[in-house]
Amino acid sequence: MKTIKNILAISALAMGTFTPMGSFAQTMMDHGKMDMSQASASLTDGEIKKVDQETGKITIKHAEIKHMDMPGMTMVFTAKDKSLLGKVKPGDKVKFMVINEGGKMVVTDIQPAQ
Repeated sequence: MKTIKNILAISALAMGTFTPMGSFAQTMMDHGKMDMSQASASLTDGEIKKVDQETGKITIKHAEIKHMDMPGMTMVFTAKDKSLLGKVKPGDKVKFMVINEGGKMVVTDIQPAQ
């Protein structure tokens, strides 16, 4: 019985490891509760994990994004303006603003956490 539990636990862990976080997050979120407007957006705490200047993508481990009813997780965002990415590097603690533009999670502001 203990072996079966171990196999199930390892299988669950493996499934979580290989599930793309972006699509997982999109399926788990209730988009009806999300306030998509720029006006309601607020700064969220995060830590930079990866910056890709070429593609304009940034990976952030973030706290709950309240205005989108999104739990804390690590995910890839698109920068509204690639110049935002020049302000940060992996390991930096930041506050950032994100909105939904046409189904894409877009970072519109990013600044060092204080």
